[in-house]
Order: sequence, then structure tokens, then C-alpha cells
Amino acid sequence: MFRDWPADFHYAPGLQESVVVAMADGFAQARRAPALVNLHSAGGVGHAPGSVFTAWRNQSPLVIVAGQQTRAMLPTDPFLCARSAVDFPEPYVKWSHEPARAQDVPLALSQAIHTALQKPCGPVFLSVPEDDRDALTEPVVPRTVATRFAPDPVALEALACALESAQRPALVVGAAIDQDGAWDDLIALAERLNAVVWHSPMAGRRAFPQSHRLFAGFLPPLRQPLAHRLAGHDVVLVIGAPVFLYHVHSEGEYVAPGTRLFHLTDDAEQAARAPVGSSLFASIGLGVAQLLARVQATQRPAPQIAPRPVVPTGKDPISGEFAMHTLRETFPANAVLVEEAPSHRNALHDHFRVDRSGGFYACASGGLGFALPAAVGVALAQRPRKVVAVVGDGSSLYTIQALWTAARLALPITFVILDNSGYGAVKALGARMGIGTIPGCDVQGVDFVSLARGFGCRASCVQRAEDLAGALGEAHAADGPWLVEVRMNPNADTIY
Repeated sequence: MFRDWPADFHYAPGLQESVVVAMADGFAQARRAPALVNLHSAGGVGHAPGSVFTAWRNQSPLVIVAGQQTRAMLPTDPFLCARSAVDFPEPYVKWSHEPARAQDVPLALSQAIHTALQKPCGPVFLSVPEDDRDALTEPVVPRTVATRFAPDPVALEALACALESAQRPALVVGAAIDQDGAWDDLIALAERLNAVVWHSPMAGRRAFPQSHRLFAGFLPPLRQPLAHRLAGHDVVLVIGAPVFLYHVHSEGEYVAPGTRLFHLTDDAEQAARAPVGSSLFASIGLGVAQLLARVQATQRPAPQIAPRPVVPTGKDPISGEFAMHTLRETFPANAVLVEEAPSHRNALHDHFRVDRSGGFYACASGGLGFALPAAVGVALAQRPRKVVAVVGDGSSLYTIQALWTAARLALPITFVILDNSGYGAVKALGARMGIGTIPGCDVQGVDFVSLARGFGCRASCVQRAEDLAGALGEAHAADGPWLVEVRMNPNADTIY
């Protein structure tokens, strides 16, 4: 691969395969363009599936290329050979292929790129035997594939009429709005309808400004509590999100009686499996734009939104609420937040408002290890824009090696490790399920400052609330990566 490496290709190395896949995930999301990931044969692909699953849930367009042993050796099952390479990453890739001939590799790469970009976007996988790289092939003719598609006009008309005649409409918004560049049109649609806006559960991107007068908050990933939140609305339109994403099973209704639900999605599987409502299949940006052009401005009164949470006080040990509030108060202008702090997600929702498109990235899969390397990918895509990664201590330990890449490339990232000495979200979930002590949830004595310095990053530790703002400001002002370890109250925040 490196023998005739193109001068205009930038190669960003990582120390472990799950790290580089998550780096590429963040890069592809921030660029809204495909990223190429190279993995090393069967051993390398074996380390990557957790991050591939997250990229699948994030709907990130990744082209994952893995080496394979020389074709002549494959009958003898040689060292590092993948016996069935195309099955290895299934089912969490959109397409998986090993070309039959070396001459077919360039066209397969072209197909991989176009497949990754088809809505909903996602990762694809290509296995390439070692000796294929030395074969002469015909060049691939450049071509374009249009990926946007419009909603059915009859269904769109029915939706517009329902929204115009509604007394108490609501919009439930999801990550695909930001992915497809529909942020501004969505704001205009909400304002034209004077509709309450709820954010869908567990979304990997923000879809609406949280400081807006119509923003009501985040829906819980639980069936009956979610239905209760929406019960006051007669018409609900879910845009760019599933109906609905749940975490822990509970009985109850999907929506309350008397609530009509509509669903605008670019994901045919989401439309097919939705348990209630009428689904419209369309590109999110095009669908929202056409809906906006169809609905008329309403005369209905503005909805009443619950007041914002009060500013938390600074007490020791540091709480999640105070940490998130201080992070917001010290946040650099135009910076990007990458988050993976499950214990403190409610505090994040309450005290850290994201008000611009492309300003937030999180893990949509529930797997851990996304945020640290994803922050590296986002920083690579948007350099010199500042990136801030707020990560739980447990989450960070899955992919701590990403600090090495951040230091090697001198990326402008502030890593904030919220250290509650364990897996606080697991403890909170166990308490919700009536479980007492859960073995393995306490992770004490990890020295994150020394770890960061060992990988080449500057670092500091905060134990008192009064020191937090100063430490974050120092890290934000640095021109390279800086890790701030924040010693948190070990009693986890509630997760829902």
C-alpha cells in the first residue's frame, strides 16, 4: 500500500483498530463525506467490530478496507488469513465484498463509496488480497450518483394538512436532521407551526438549538414515560429518528390515545418497523424543505415551555450538574463538543446547550470507546476549530490510545475526563432494576494525568469545584491536546 503512496493522501495513524475506526467515524461525520479506513487482515478486523457497530448506528459513511493474504496462499489457510472475510463484519456494514479478480478492485472501491453515501449512510467493507495491489488495472471512469429523494406528494399533503389543523403539534427531531443539513429549515418549520420541539432519545447529533423558545427537552428511552411526555400533543411528527429508540423494556403505550403520529425518515427499515404512525420515506433535507414550502404560518398561541434548571452551586465533591455548567461557561466560541459520559448525560442535557449545527457528536450505539478517538477525527476534519471531548473515566479506558494520535498530530483538543472511579451509569441502571452491588463497576486508582503525559499530552487534575473553571480555561487556550481529569462525586447521577 505504501510503495506508491499518493502525495495528496493524508494518513492518520492510530495504535489500535477500534481507535482508527472511531477516528474515521468522527472525521466522516464532521466532513459529511466518506472516510477511508485501512485495517490489517483478520487480526486487525477482529479488533474493530465494536467501533464498526457504532459507525453503523451513527450512520457514518466509512469505506473500510482490510488486507487479505496473497491469493496463492489462501488454500493453505495461512497466518493472518481471513477464512471468510466478507462475513467478518456482518451484519453491521451496508455491503461487504472481496473482488474475484485483482482487476475488479478499483470498481469495487467506487461501488463501496457510492454505497456508503446512499441514505441512510453507513460503513462498507472491502477485503483486498495482498498481491492485488501489484496488478495493473483499467482506470475507473468518474461518475456521480444522486442520493436525495423526495417524499410521496399525496402523503406529504396529508401530513401538511394534519399539522396545519393541529391544536397542539409537536416535532420530535433526530440526528439525521443535522446529518442532512436540514437544521435551518427545521427551525423555520417549527416557528411557522409554533410547535413544541422534543429531541429524540439517545441521538448522536443535535437537531435543534436548545436555547430556542420552542425547545422542550429530551425524550427518555422508555416506552411509557416517553408516551407521557407526548400525551399533551394531538399531532406528533418524528423527523430523522426512529419511532422510538428505547433502552430498558417497560410495558405501556407507544403514544397516548388521541395522538396522531407521523414519521419522516430516510431509513426504510425504520419506516417498516415503526410500531405506530404513518411513515413518509424521503431524504430528510429535501423532505423538510418541501414540507416547509407547503405549510402555512399558524395563528395558534406559542406553547408554554418548562423553565430551565437553576444554576448549580459549586460544592465538593464535584457534581455532574456543576461540571456541565462550568464546561458550558468556559466553552470556547465556535468549538465542537464530543460526548461520552453516560453517568452525567442528564446533567449535560440540562446545563450544556448546543445551539448550532455540527456542534455536537456522541455515540448512538451505546457501546463505549467512541468519544476520545472520534474527537481526534473531528479535529482532523475541522482544524483549526477547537474540539472538546467530555468523557467518563470508564468510557475513556476503552480507547485511551487515541491520546497518542492527538499528541502526534498536535490537534487542538481538550479532553475532559469525568472521573467517578467506575462505571457509574451501570450502577445507576442496576439500582433502577433493583440490583444492589454489581461486581466490576468500581475502577479506582487510575492516574489519567500520568497516562496522558505518557502518550505525549499535557494534563492537569481538578479536585475542587473552585478550580474547575481555571483548569478548563488553561486547557482550552492550549494550541495542542490537553487532558483535564476532574475528580467527581462517585455517586452517579440518575441516567433517565
